[in-house]
Amino acid sequence: MIRSIIFLCCAPVLVARAQDIDGTASSAIRELEREWAEAQSHNNNGALNVILDNAVVYLEYGQLVTKGDYLLRIKHEDPSTDDVVMDPMTVRVVGNTAIAVGSYRETQRHGGLSTATHWRFIDTWVHKQDRWVLIAAGATPVRE
Repeated sequence: MIRSIIFLCCAPVLVARAQDIDGTASSAIRELEREWAEAQSHNNNGALNVILDNAVVYLEYGQLVTKGDYLLRIKHEDPSTDDVVMDPMTVRVVGNTAIAVGSYRETQRHGGLSTATHWRFIDTWVHKQDRWVLIAAGATPVRE
């Protein structure tokens, strides 16, 4: 009986602490998603190298892309031709894993022509070695 009373008294504190931790992690993931978009837009492979886990699995246009292949592609893109604008996203945190689901709009300019693509994504982040890293990502264009 006493254990039940102690548990009932402590449970709200534990729930509030878990929600605070999840909120902090969720904010961190949202910021990392924005940093990823910014780094891609500016060909910042140094920042991308920190964000992406070495064994990241990335699915783009139906193809699996390694971290090395992704960084090589970004390195050779013209940085002035790519704008990425993030839409609101949902982040769900479970333990040391976070799933981000959302969309973004990408504008590319080639030879004076501008094309815009709306993408949906799902990204999986893991907290390891005192930081969040992206371990899996998938993005697909949205037909509008």
